[in-house]
Amino acid sequence: MRLHAIEAGQGPPVVLLHGLFGSAGNWGAIQKGLAPDHRVIALDLRNHGASPHDPVMDLPAMAADVAETLAALAAAPAAVIGHSLGGKVAMALALSAPAMVSRLLVADIAPVAYPPGLRGYVAAMQALPLRPGLTRGDADAALAEAVPEPGIRAFLLQNLRLGGAAPTWRLGLAEIAAAMSALEAAPPAGTPYAGPVLVVAGSRSDYVRPEHHARFRALFPAVSFASLPTGHWVHAEDPAGFLALVKGFLAGR
Repeated sequence: MRLHAIEAGQGPPVVLLHGLFGSAGNWGAIQKGLAPDHRVIALDLRNHGASPHDPVMDLPAMAADVAETLAALAAAPAAVIGHSLGGKVAMALALSAPAMVSRLLVADIAPVAYPPGLRGYVAAMQALPLRPGLTRGDADAALAEAVPEPGIRAFLLQNLRLGGAAPTWRLGLAEIAAAMSALEAAPPAGTPYAGPVLVVAGSRSDYVRPEHHARFRALFPAVSFASLPTGHWVHAEDPAGFLALVKGFLAGR
């Protein structure tokens, strides 16, 4: 599947992969910050943003989408940066098609299986009555019990199209719901990726734990680790700090 891409800048290619329920637009500040020196390509993963929908949604298929899109854009090999689910896809790409990846940055996710902690969000979104006249305030109130954090509700509701005959979800919600077990899985292990890898964790997040470091080293022997004083959304909560780490990593420092 060829994915929808937002491009900016010229130079060595850098690819940005968003997390679950996100889109290429989530990387706006980081893309702008890198564009003076790089060709920065932010992608919508399948069933997200403006990319096509498909019932198959496992990590190998999503990594193959990225590889196909980079080949079509003549943008490989590229430095690949992925956050959360995008980080899993980036790891799967590096392990399955290492020639496509010049270096890899993984933001606040580990190459392990995770418990089903986000399925409640999917169920709440599916339960939202998409009636004519629905307002964003109505939708926010309807999600509040299942999703108590206002910031996360706002993030999820970026996917809601209002107006027209009736509201619709921009993302493939049914496809995502059916694929949650595959999305929670660890990236398939393959031949270790030998290129440079940086893992950036949020110090207030529990997605990357010290016990995960050994698994990183087994799959990515050239890995190094950094942290920022953030929660899970490291690039959104501390864009300046994240951008500084990215620029140093891309420069080989």
